[in-house]
Amino acid sequence: MSEEIVVVPHTHWDREWYEPFQRFRLRLVALLDEVLDTMEREPAYHFTLDGQLACVDDYLEVRPENRDRIAALVESGRLAVGPWQILLDEFLCSGENIVRNLELGMSRADKLGGAMPVGYLPDMFGHTAQMPQILRKAGLLHACVYRGVPSSVTTDAFAWVAPDGTALRTQYLPAGGYGNGAHLFSDSAGLAERAAAFVTTMREWHGPEGALLAMYGTDHSAPVRGLPEMVAAIGARMDTLSGYIGKYSGEVDGLPRVEGELRSHARANILPGVISVRAHVKQAMGRAERMVERYAEPLAALWGAEWPGRFLDMAWWRLVDASGHDSVTGCGVDDTAQQVAARIAEAEHLGQAVRDMVTARLAGSVPSDGVLLVNPTPAARSGVVVVDVAGTDPLVDPSGAPVPVQPLEYAPTLLLDEEMDAATALTFVHGTELYGQHITAWSVEGDTLTFTVARETSAVVDLDDLRAATGGVRRVRILAEPRRTVAALVEVPPLGHTSIRPAPREQVRRPPAGQGRPVPAPVRGDEETLDNGLLRVTIAGDGTLTLVGADGTTVTGAGRIVDGGDVGDTYNHAPPAGDLLVSEPSSVETELVCSGPLVAAVDVRRTYRWPASGRGIDGTPELPAPARSRRTEEIVVTTRVELRAGEPYVRLRVEFDNRCEDHRVRLHVPLPAPATESHAEGQFAVVTRGLTSEGGCGETPLPTFPASSWVAAAGVAALLEHVTEYEVADGELALTLLRSVGYLSRNRNALRPEPAGPQLPTPAAQSRGIRSVSLALMPYADSWQEVVPQAETFRHDLLVVPGQGERASALPDPASGLSVTGDGVVMTSLRMRDDRRELRVVALTPAATEAVIEGAFTQARHADLRGRPGDPLPVADGVLRLALKPWEIATVQLSG
Repeated sequence: MSEEIVVVPHTHWDREWYEPFQRFRLRLVALLDEVLDTMEREPAYHFTLDGQLACVDDYLEVRPENRDRIAALVESGRLAVGPWQILLDEFLCSGENIVRNLELGMSRADKLGGAMPVGYLPDMFGHTAQMPQILRKAGLLHACVYRGVPSSVTTDAFAWVAPDGTALRTQYLPAGGYGNGAHLFSDSAGLAERAAAFVTTMREWHGPEGALLAMYGTDHSAPVRGLPEMVAAIGARMDTLSGYIGKYSGEVDGLPRVEGELRSHARANILPGVISVRAHVKQAMGRAERMVERYAEPLAALWGAEWPGRFLDMAWWRLVDASGHDSVTGCGVDDTAQQVAARIAEAEHLGQAVRDMVTARLAGSVPSDGVLLVNPTPAARSGVVVVDVAGTDPLVDPSGAPVPVQPLEYAPTLLLDEEMDAATALTFVHGTELYGQHITAWSVEGDTLTFTVARETSAVVDLDDLRAATGGVRRVRILAEPRRTVAALVEVPPLGHTSIRPAPREQVRRPPAGQGRPVPAPVRGDEETLDNGLLRVTIAGDGTLTLVGADGTTVTGAGRIVDGGDVGDTYNHAPPAGDLLVSEPSSVETELVCSGPLVAAVDVRRTYRWPASGRGIDGTPELPAPARSRRTEEIVVTTRVELRAGEPYVRLRVEFDNRCEDHRVRLHVPLPAPATESHAEGQFAVVTRGLTSEGGCGETPLPTFPASSWVAAAGVAALLEHVTEYEVADGELALTLLRSVGYLSRNRNALRPEPAGPQLPTPAAQSRGIRSVSLALMPYADSWQEVVPQAETFRHDLLVVPGQGERASALPDPASGLSVTGDGVVMTSLRMRDDRRELRVVALTPAATEAVIEGAFTQARHADLRGRPGDPLPVADGVLRLALKPWEIATVQLSG
């Protein structure tokens, strides 16, 4: 054959999917045993191991004796491994998770002989906008993709351009994706004809000159014996993917350009319903990532003693493992989803352990009647915290100045008052502990024994003396010291800490007039209206909200709950024919929770009748298409509407008991003005999207999109705690709170022409039980850029830790950790790397900006995304001024 075909044998390995991880691993071990034997027996054989080191690690955990065999093949260039640790879903994890995934995979591959120098992304359900910049800053010059490529791409290579302008040569896998050559060597008969047909097809994409890429492999496929001979028979050659792509220089001149994210349905299914299925897994992932990225690592880097690197490494391993494109997506069987959720929970627990270790160290210098406050954000911050303190005295800061407070709740002081003999009562005493507190004193008056207890004590209880004095006791009382829960308005330095405590009124230092710290306008609220001077919230009779910002921007009817049918599967939403939408409650009740001046909140309870389930899978004579059942469930949706002093957004917590199946629940927010586009944050970028999605391959292109920390359109933004599916349609922003489905994939899905996997039941994906989602709504006047700093504070609460020091000691002075400021500048990571603190920031702005970094350091230098040091940076008096291009991701290392 005159034209050259380069055959790349490979396997696409789903680590877990329609079977859980360990069941798939058994098959993986058998496959890699065969790969190693085949490659050692046939020296011409090459193999590409799916771009993820997880395959190697999972194999070597069972076959550790084969490490040297793998390393020898990697070093020879015949076996390509990495650069990823795992093939992730790019939209359902944080940008930092993507970086750590690549960092892990490349460092692990280096120990085996080197990573494949290609950003191989063969089966992800679309691709994030900043991936070209991420790959380039990790030292990779090529990407390789399949899904999400738009119809404008008519060649098998294009220039993929990140928002910052980074352009990466990207190999597209047309005409079958990562299995476009899987049919070539099915048998020796007709081999030449199949090869000729392949050349004809691929020349339309590649052009008249150059070798053609034939990806020979499918899901979980093993090598074929005798393949080198069949390859030679058609005049082709065998290589790895990096061997084929490496023949190109990485230059992008003359290639068609595609900017930003790849989420087109034009050439392949992108299966967008994975964003919203098993929403509790997405919530857990968001919590765990924030705990490790923004609490554990930064606090340990700034305020810890010995760096807890091993604990943090274990947390990241679990987060990266959970980010797999069949893992966090929720499109596996229930056993798989359960294992993924456990992995995510372990990562969060590890992060919590590190956070608590560091804050306990800091709390050791705060008196035990005081409270430590820690700021996880790199800018000075004023905010409302909820604290539990003893007594009724006012709270003061370290300077003695009063702290504004609002009482929320008083703890009971009478814990027990019952007829009881002393012998029985003494069985409740363990050392000084009684009823979860500690005995401070005891007394006997008549036949009554009275204990007084508190959170701490210096008293010594002699049980023998107590027994001797309580012979005639017939009644026992336990009295606790007065305690209260209050909201307090505090100021905390950037990535730093301060503290507060109760103090007698005569010791409170009142600053001179005009010299006190500015206090935001108070919040006032009743059952109908909440107002803090920045935002006015009115609750209508149907339970929806009218929001009026300080600039007059008005949102009317926000928070409408809409329930609709979903007879799709874990991959694709599909409404039933003649869908029944339920949006009007049968009754509405409101209850004032608190009225200000720091926090005002109202509970809005709306009762609905939702269809209990969907009916039919493929249709029946009685029901030719799937439909919603006539039986209904009474569902009460409770929305806590909360407004805090100084915040230009209203916090919402929506909670209900999901007793229904086969449905989708969305929260609707009417837009203040007509919209032609939306803006959503995610993975180091803000992506602007239109109101439609490009179709073409058969999958219905629903314009539902992912947003990580916020989404904004036409003057209103939703601040989010986890990746959330949204749609802008009919003048409203719709946020998916829940999507309940019962099958991994349906063979017949009205919005997708072919199965996305096996039709297996997934009853747990119905997500029955209590569901709770927290978010905030914020009107804005001019630009989505107003939303960026507000989303940072919403997502990263101030930490409140009880003091653990001597009660007689004074409050320690406030301390600042590291300050990072600048228009649109967001910190994404701060950790220790060797003896340096490594900081990563991103410019979430379409204009050039400057990050001003201040702290206890004298030296700074650039680094790439793998932590390899670069050029030094000038530092003056502990201040680094770092110029950033629009949308630039920058990593710096600080020392001295």
